[in-house]
Amino acid sequence: MDWTSNCVAVVPCLNEAAFIGEVVAGVRRHLPTVLVVDDGSVDGTDQAARKAGAEVVRHPNWQGKGAAIQSGCTWARDRAFEWVILLDGDGQHDPGDIPAFFDCAKRERAQLVVGNRMEGAEAMPFIRRWVNRWMSARLSRWAGQAWPDTQCGFRLIQLDTWTTLPIHATHFEIESEMLLAFAAAGARIAFVPIRVIYHVERSKIRPWRDTVRWMRWWRGVKRAGVPRGRPTASAALQPPGVEKRK
Repeated sequence: MDWTSNCVAVVPCLNEAAFIGEVVAGVRRHLPTVLVVDDGSVDGTDQAARKAGAEVVRHPNWQGKGAAIQSGCTWARDRAFEWVILLDGDGQHDPGDIPAFFDCAKRERAQLVVGNRMEGAEAMPFIRRWVNRWMSARLSRWAGQAWPDTQCGFRLIQLDTWTTLPIHATHFEIESEMLLAFAAAGARIAFVPIRVIYHVERSKIRPWRDTVRWMRWWRGVKRAGVPRGRPTASAALQPPGVEKRK
């Protein structure tokens, strides 16, 4: 697999002019094509991204992280890319971890690879750590698979699988919806340990507001009887974080 020609990095962001240039530069050390999806920023994020060498899709107003991811995947599919790697535009995700996603996808034959922050969870703000574990436990139980970190936005997606799935969320719950959809389709899901740098004051996540929204989404999942996963389809059934950092 020639990742440099078959994979595009998609960076959904909102008002990240201070960070996006560094993020784009870091990603371009590993992939030549970076798409920044500017979700209605008012601080010149789109200009900073272009200056750093990124392609830019700009929403005229705020639509939500999920909507930005949907736009990015559509852009990539229309240009015949086979894979998308998602990472946030605020500098929390280290582009140096990108090769680990590629290695994991190849080794596990996975259609979805998700970053696992929980091996270094002591660095995560307490409320986010607690909420992540709480959500991950419920999603894992529903899917019948062991998912250590369901809320991480750093993930590698096979577009051939993505395009067949009913993924419609427009906000942060897209990370959960994506996992359930891939699992229900029998796709292989794997997790890879990553480094994270937390800028607490910069986070776009509002724990209480986003948790309430997630709970509404979760009630809808249970009411609708969303298909549960197939346990044998996921590399996450093995002990999470199979690769330890040296």
